[in-house]
Amino acid sequence: MDQDAFTAVDAYLVEALIDRDEILDQALSDARAAGLPMINVAPNQGKLLAILAELVGARRILEIGTLAGYSAIWMARALPPDGQLVTLEYEPKHAEVARRNIARAGLAERIEIRVGAALESLPHVRGPFDLVFIDADKPSNPDYFEWALKLSRPGGLIVVDNVVRGGGVANPKGDASARGTRRMFEIIAAEPRVTATAVQTVGSKGWDGFCLVRVLR
Repeated sequence: MDQDAFTAVDAYLVEALIDRDEILDQALSDARAAGLPMINVAPNQGKLLAILAELVGARRILEIGTLAGYSAIWMARALPPDGQLVTLEYEPKHAEVARRNIARAGLAERIEIRVGAALESLPHVRGPFDLVFIDADKPSNPDYFEWALKLSRPGGLIVVDNVVRGGGVANPKGDASARGTRRMFEIIAAEPRVTATAVQTVGSKGWDGFCLVRVLR
């Protein structure tokens, strides 16, 4: 098996289970045209986030790492009409592309973008949230997780993306992203207020994975 096979299987799964969506397709096209890194979640991963939001009955969602707004659109669509998604983005250029994509999706009233370093924005974010999605700079994952826990309600869910790093997370001497993710796992494992697991994935985005954390209290 190789990357071509992983991508082909993802393409089949998306074609089989996910309706074509011009708004989401255009969001990716605009991101590409603007020169943004194409590191958004895949369509099947976006739908997974939406399903998770529905399963926890999310009314408020926090996202750390907006990029072009692709995952925010997926999750916000799962919210009730009076629901809210707050998303934090460091790069003003990314945030501007996201605003256009979100407005086109008819979700401007439901999604609030805050621009700036997430660790500077988070102290000013008001919780609690039902779902937190962390998909930003990986060396900061330990801090992002601790803020996510602080801002989550009991019974809420925290999802952390890109935790396998092409296998790099298994190397204690790996790069800064792998080390940050390992430190986050250590914090999660020692935290009595949560229960968690992590799953490897392969697909159009390569070899990676995600961590699911359920907040107990």
